[in-house]
Amino acid sequence: MARHRDERPLGALLAPDILTLLDESPVDVAVETEELHPADLADVAEALPRDKVRALLDALGPERAASVVAYLDEDFRNEVLEGMTPEDAAEIVTELSPDDRADVLEELDEETKDEILEELPVEKRRATQALLAFDPDSAGGLMTTEFVSVNERLTAEEALTEVRTIARGGRKEMLYAVYVVDDDMHIRGVLSLKELLAAPEGAKLADIMWTEVRHVHTSSDREEVARLTTEYDLVAVPVVDDKHEKLVGVVTVDDVIDAIQEEQTEDVQKLGGMEALDEPYMQISIGGMLKKRAGWLSILMVSEMFTTSALQHFDGELQKLPVLMLFVPLVMSGGGNSGSQATSLVTRAMALKEVEIKDWWRVALRELPSGIVLGSLLGFIGVIRILAWQYMFASGVTMFGDRIGYDYSVGGVPYQLVAVNVFFSMIGIVTFGSLAGSMLPFALRRMGFDPASASAPFVATLVDVTGLIIYFTVALVVLGKYMG
Repeated sequence: MARHRDERPLGALLAPDILTLLDESPVDVAVETEELHPADLADVAEALPRDKVRALLDALGPERAASVVAYLDEDFRNEVLEGMTPEDAAEIVTELSPDDRADVLEELDEETKDEILEELPVEKRRATQALLAFDPDSAGGLMTTEFVSVNERLTAEEALTEVRTIARGGRKEMLYAVYVVDDDMHIRGVLSLKELLAAPEGAKLADIMWTEVRHVHTSSDREEVARLTTEYDLVAVPVVDDKHEKLVGVVTVDDVIDAIQEEQTEDVQKLGGMEALDEPYMQISIGGMLKKRAGWLSILMVSEMFTTSALQHFDGELQKLPVLMLFVPLVMSGGGNSGSQATSLVTRAMALKEVEIKDWWRVALRELPSGIVLGSLLGFIGVIRILAWQYMFASGVTMFGDRIGYDYSVGGVPYQLVAVNVFFSMIGIVTFGSLAGSMLPFALRRMGFDPASASAPFVATLVDVTGLIIYFTVALVVLGKYMG
């Protein structure tokens, strides 16, 4: 992941020395930087003048340059590759792992991507095009085709010999797990490299492999990949094709971490009442950000108009008892906050597969008593606030300690009844908010939408309207005789 320039002290420190080497002895750059991690070299590249970055990549050689390019900031990397000839860019891109190669090309404009693809070796071009055909957020879009598999008929010694041959013959990104397959590439088992090395002489793979292999399909969502990785502590998740169930790739843990971060970022942004950003906050254009935010804000504003309608409906009651208006923000905030909490809890539980659509009634049974208890608690706090307010004004003392010298009353309405009204209103509003907030994600999932779209602002708006109705309805019951 790209870091802000101020967070790259090593890159800024080494850039002058690398620049001197490029000017005086470019052939020594590769040797002098061989101990540096590619991520640190990427920081150095971003600290160099733009016209020197190409010289640095040339001095490093295609394989080392590819590892650096993989860590470059996305926009900067696109700028670098688009500034090269297709042949030169393809020379570097070829050295990337299949999944990184597909990710890098995916971000380029279509013309540049096609030109570079044409220059790739035939086998790698086909593999890359196959990966590019998958949805980037699916297991197929995340996986790499570099994995180690051996036939189930082999012994441990034969399998180990084959693994050595595979490792020596070329780059394999995933060498920690060895997948045991049949002649048609169906997964039969899995074992770690450690287990293979420690296997007794003459042991058959069928006797030492784990037969319970958790896997995903190429169309599986990245959330499913992340869940399996977390639940079973996997370093890689095998991926099979949807049609024939053949092993076609693996998703490695580093890609899972990136997917988890992206998924959580997307969910948090949606819960904030906006569309998920396609780019980092500091890189997206103002116009792009406005498009992501304006739609939801407009919807929420239109929704809030119903709040105005509810107030207008009870305008007569407000005219007779203005004191009711004093506690409208109090009861509305309580319901909206409880609804937002419930929505966040259920949405996250859905993402972690802790609850399914069929569990809606179980969630409702949990939220109903929770809402009553929380509403009672908040209502009690409201009662204390009202009675304390009554005491201060009855004694002629403000909350700041000043004596005002007169008794305060509101249309002859006893403060005790106002407190009762707030207490029972809070119970109803918080209970409704908890139920509505917890059920909305289920409704959206049933309709095929992302539950994260049940954003906290949207739930709060919904509860605002119903909360006013509950508040004034309770007031009609408790304070009805004072409205005559």
